[in-house]
Amino acid sequence: MVLNEEDLVQALSERQLATERQLSELCSALKALEARVAELSQSEASLSAAAQKTAMEAASSAAGAVQLKKEEVTPELLIMLAAAATAFLGKDVRIRTAKMLQSPYEVINPWAQQGRVFVQASHNLRSRR
Repeated sequence: MVLNEEDLVQALSERQLATERQLSELCSALKALEARVAELSQSEASLSAAAQKTAMEAASSAAGAVQLKKEEVTPELLIMLAAAATAFLGKDVRIRTAKMLQSPYEVINPWAQQGRVFVQASHNLRSRR
């Protein structure tokens, strides 16, 4: 099978046209995908902002309504914590356990604090080699 120069040029030009068509189709598909990604990111941002706003409203309304005892975690507080964590992380959160901790200002004993300062100051790392 012998091909002359004209047949080769014609086959090459047909291949080049087909490649250019495929390239233009890919470019249009890429532009459509970029537009869709931008649309989805805008809708996600608006949804997360709305979720955060809803969580803040729920927390502020529940904070005024709920009276907490020192060692009791109410179901309303658990719901508020779960809503805030869900809004922050962007996925559903399940709280398994929760307990109230004492304020650090209530726990600090000045003598114990001074003892910790003394122990930390005695750790001279430069003298060790």
